[in-house]
Amino acid sequence: MALDVLLIEDSKTQAAQIKATLESLGLEVRVAYDGLDGIRSVMDKHPGLIVLDVKLPGMDGFQVCRRLKRSPDTAGIPIIMLTERDEAQATMSGLQAGADDYIPKDIFATEHLMTTLQEMGLLE
Repeated sequence: MALDVLLIEDSKTQAAQIKATLESLGLEVRVAYDGLDGIRSVMDKHPGLIVLDVKLPGMDGFQVCRRLKRSPDTAGIPIIMLTERDEAQATMSGLQAGADDYIPKDIFATEHLMTTLQEMGLLE
């Protein structure tokens, strides 16, 4: 059975690209387009992995990550932050919020994401 991934990304274009990449790896991907919708989606059906953007309407990715990692029901779900925010302070904020990895959206992002998924044992 394929790993269920929840992608929380407000850009429909980027969401489609990331979803296609993850599906090409054999993963099942659901998409939420803002932080609150993402949290509702996690509570509704616990995914095996969350890929989370930082810049989201309503509630940013740091807030989403902290909320999910503080809840005993969702604390064990791996969260990978995938974002355009690549400055050191944002990376530290993401990791302090509980993200399992923090990946800047650059030319190496897809490769970095695939390596991270393999290291986490989430790819077959």
